[in-house]
This record gives sequence, C-alpha cells and structure tokens, in this order.
Amino acid sequence: MRTRRTLTALVAGLAASSLLLAACSSNDPETPSGTGGAGGDDASEVEVFTWWASGSEKLGLDALVQVFEEQHPDTKFVNGAIAGGAGSAAKELLQSRLQAQDPPDTFQAHAGAELTDYINAGQLEDVSNLYDEFGLRDAFPKDLVDRLTVDGKIYSVPSNIHRANVVWANPSVLEDAGLDPKATYATLDDWFTALDKVKASGKTALSIATTWTQVHLFETVLLSSLGTDKYNGLWDGSTDWAGADVTKALENFEKLMSYTNTDRDGLDWPDATQQVIDGKAGFNVMGDWAEAAFQEAKKQAPADYIYFPVPGTDGVFDFLADSFTLPVGSKHPGGTKNWLNTISSLDGQIAFNKAKGSIPARKDAQPSEFSAYQQSAMESFGQDTIVSSLAHGAAAPVATLNAISEAVSKFTTGAGDLATFQSDLVAANAG
Repeated sequence: MRTRRTLTALVAGLAASSLLLAACSSNDPETPSGTGGAGGDDASEVEVFTWWASGSEKLGLDALVQVFEEQHPDTKFVNGAIAGGAGSAAKELLQSRLQAQDPPDTFQAHAGAELTDYINAGQLEDVSNLYDEFGLRDAFPKDLVDRLTVDGKIYSVPSNIHRANVVWANPSVLEDAGLDPKATYATLDDWFTALDKVKASGKTALSIATTWTQVHLFETVLLSSLGTDKYNGLWDGSTDWAGADVTKALENFEKLMSYTNTDRDGLDWPDATQQVIDGKAGFNVMGDWAEAAFQEAKKQAPADYIYFPVPGTDGVFDFLADSFTLPVGSKHPGGTKNWLNTISSLDGQIAFNKAKGSIPARKDAQPSEFSAYQQSAMESFGQDTIVSSLAHGAAAPVATLNAISEAVSKFTTGAGDLATFQSDLVAANAG
C-alpha cells in the first residue's frame, strides 16, 4: 500500500544522540571553521577520499570530476579512492588517518548515523553556512535538510539518494524457469515459490556476494517481515531484537540464503550483479548502483532486466545517501569548499547520478534526464514511506553495524545456528 511520504528514521539515531554531540566549529558564520586552520583558505587542491575505485562507481566519480574541473579549474583534484565494496577498506584507512590527525581534505561517508562517531570524536566541521551560501536549503527537500541537522549543525553534503530495497532480475532466466517476468510478489512467501522454480531450473536463484551484501539483504528482510514501524523500532529501541517477530524475520533470511551461490564470500557486489546480467542467476537484491552496472553492460529494461521492490516492501523507500564532509584539520579547506559546491550543484548531481544509478538530492533535477528506473525511484522517494538503511550507515552507528555484520557472517558461514544468531544480534544492539 502506498503511504504518504515521510522521512521517519531517515537518519535514525541522530536525534537521540544530538545532546551528546560536541560543538566542533568556529563561531565565524561566514566561512567553514576549517578555513581557520594551518591551511588557511587554501584552494590549490583537494584530496577526495572515497571507495569509488572501479566499475560504475568510478564512472560516477569520473563524471563528477569532469564537472568539478570545469567549475573550479584552479583547484587540483587528487583522487584518494581506496578499493573495496561498501568502503570497508577505505573506512579502516580513514580511521587511521583521522587518529593520526592527517585527514584527507574531504571524505565520503553515508549520511545518517554513520556520521555520529565522527561528530562525537570532534573530527568534522559544521558546514551549515555552506548550505546558506550555496542555496541548498531551498535546493534540497526541507525534511531532508531537517534530518541532516544535528543540534543545529550540518556535517555533510549529500551528492545523491540511493534506494536499497530493490530486486534485479533476468527475464530470460525467469521465463526458462516457467515464470512470468511481469509477475509481482506481494510477500516473501510468494517470492520463495518463484525462487524454488529458478533453483529447479539449474540456475542460481538469488545471487549474492561478501558479508556487506548479505547484511544488505538482511535489512530488506527485516523491513519486509516486520513492516516499517517495527523496522524503525529496531533502531530506536522500541522493537525487541529477541522477539518472536524478529525470529520469523531471521527464518526468512535463513531461507533466502539457501537459494544463494556457494562462492558468495569470495565475491563483491559487481560479481553478484553480473551473474544476473550474464543469465547465470535469476534474482539479485542490491541498491540502485546496480542500475549503472546494467547500463554499462548496454542492457535495456524490461527486455534485458527488470526491477521491483523487495517483496513485502512496496511503498517503502529504503534510504541511503553518499555525502562529503569537511574534516577538522583539512589542509585545503578552500578546495574542500569547491568540491562541496560541485557535488551539490545541479550540473554535478545530474552528471554523477546519471553515471551512478542513484537520484539527485536536489529538487530541481528533471526526471527526463534519467533512466526509466531512476524516474521510478524519484517517484517513490517523492511519495513513499522513507526508512533508513542499516548496511549503508543511515540507521545505526558504525560500531552497531560492525557487530551486526559479524553476527551475519558468523551465521551465514555456518558458525552458529539461528538461536545463536538472534542472541548475537541482541548483544550487538545492547549498547
């Protein structure tokens, strides 16, 4: 059922922690506080730290850099990309650099609760004044700006909006399994029947990859099984991780994992998506960065691929956003300001999102500029219930996500049964 658009739990956990956040910016309202550091307002270069090192993600970064170099030709772009799906390797190196007080000029982070630890550690500058200078309070939806505001301050600028709860499928594989590619699945139970048929046909029913992609699948199962209110309750403490409804969700996740490829732990998301592109797998659950992979492979929907919300989540937009920051101690804060200007500009967001598969955070981007999938995502974001992604930093702080990821990996590698899995999840969220 379609519901009125809301951003409940868009950046889950931030409001609850706002009273604990330390102020870490200058009192000067005219410039980012970082411009008062050793680097002054140096705009000679900007080191941009991301995990967009390959594939469609690098294509998106390249498109953004092209706009940046046109808009700010006197600022040298320094690519600090570190390879690794969902940024696991990049985040480890970033933490080492921040602790050593050697931050990049700006770094990619998921908007939402993922920023909480950086804010509490005093590692981010308040960039609220740039929202005023760049006109972002009008360009971005008001409720998005409100949810990005923590104790009166804003600590990042989003370059896009991604949707996590999407199933991608190969229609030829489905037809060969005796399925109608136009069929819809209202519930996970309905989908299980289709997965059984693909599995019986000899193809991988549901392709998946390493741990973070399994956590991604897991969050969509929680959302489907619990519904939006109880899913949001997982992050504000009102839903009991030890409850029977969570147990049912874990059972659904266990069953879905039984349809997946056995080589999953040695793969990353492009490999899992490629199995659908190549006709080796029927379905894949992945964020809409997969759209860019289908486009890069010259595939056309609906002839070559189809997409739909994870069964049981129609009318819900599982939100995440890539955003960029101004770290405390940036050597080139003027360069950072120029980068934040480009990524938030209309030209920057159009170029980046056309390559990345996501949708602009700006309200003034025209749907006609984008693919059919992206137009559907724009429509969904404009009218559906918004919830926050676990796997991509919007719903829970980094420490909680890491503990949940460990629990998922332990379970999917056979190191614990379902009861142990649930106990581990309870412990992961005890803090």
